[in-house]
Amino acid sequence: MLYTSLLKPALFRMDPEKAHHLVIDGLSAAGRIPGTTGLLHALYGVPNYPELAVNLFGLQFSHPVGLAAGLDKNAKVGDIFRNIGFSFAEMGTVTPKAQAGNELPRLFRLPPDEALINRMGFNNDGADAMAQRLSAGRKRSIPIAVNIGKNKTTPNEEAHLDYRKCLEKLYPFGDFFVVNISSPNTPDLRALQHGGELRTLLSEVLEEMGIQAARSGSKRKPVLVKIAPDMTDEQLELTIDTIAASGVDGLIATNTTLSRDGLTHRNAGETGGLSGKPLKARSTEIVAAVYKQTGGKLPIIGSGGIFNADDAYDKIRAGASMVEIYTALIYRGPEVLKELTSGLRERLRRDGFMQVTEAIGADHH
Repeated sequence: MLYTSLLKPALFRMDPEKAHHLVIDGLSAAGRIPGTTGLLHALYGVPNYPELAVNLFGLQFSHPVGLAAGLDKNAKVGDIFRNIGFSFAEMGTVTPKAQAGNELPRLFRLPPDEALINRMGFNNDGADAMAQRLSAGRKRSIPIAVNIGKNKTTPNEEAHLDYRKCLEKLYPFGDFFVVNISSPNTPDLRALQHGGELRTLLSEVLEEMGIQAARSGSKRKPVLVKIAPDMTDEQLELTIDTIAASGVDGLIATNTTLSRDGLTHRNAGETGGLSGKPLKARSTEIVAAVYKQTGGKLPIIGSGGIFNADDAYDKIRAGASMVEIYTALIYRGPEVLKELTSGLRERLRRDGFMQVTEAIGADHH
């Protein structure tokens, strides 16, 4: 209740991007003050429920709910997210060179729709700065994913070089990696989701991952692809085929949408990617389509519009092995993690499942 009654009203009176920086810088500072992380954990930490544990990509997750990319673009907070209940956190999107992103204002709230629109444009401090922050981190208690992208000025035919540069600098510091080819805010980026361009990109990414794994003398780390919700059925089918054939370890469904269906707030006219409640049904549809097409063999992280335990459970039953949230954290605060995890336990019991992993894809069986 602390967030919804005290913090949220104050933050929602501020410009959205300023509020965003205040939260990230505040959490980052909290990590350096003795006792603060323990206090956060006491307030918001999620107990270890054995029935919610997930082992995926050779990594251990205490439950299936993680943080989506976009909140901690520069890995300033990282492991502290565990203390507010997350089982993993995705950092980024990061690009090889630092870039300022698009012009301000570029982040908008739509409170009656429980949604956000952003056209940030991969604003970040660059791969070197992220590597420095992640290398300085203490021993991790949750897996950290690094979400990689290309610089705005890099033409698509050279995009693979940007993704490789990110991996070259960041490979030692991520537990798994996410190839972002689906943000609507970098011109032509989504063209990389299709056909030959996608095949080339993923083969280059996997080649670089192999080089880095050999250099570190260990097994290659997992890599996932993040896809957009705005493809036609035919485009989606071809994209999934290419991803499944490439040898990557999984995908994230989905990124933000360009659709504006059913919105009521005046900010609906802003350009950019829409996240939050209005994305829920479409992203769940895509999770189900991917699961069906791949026979459940390609792990999926479901992302988009998850605000309560039913939303999370629907994505798991549709085929997601794990889920991610972002917009719900802005609207509902860190209390939402306890609600999601305790709600998932109740739904598993109700449906006779002993483990959350038994519910993955249950709607297809």
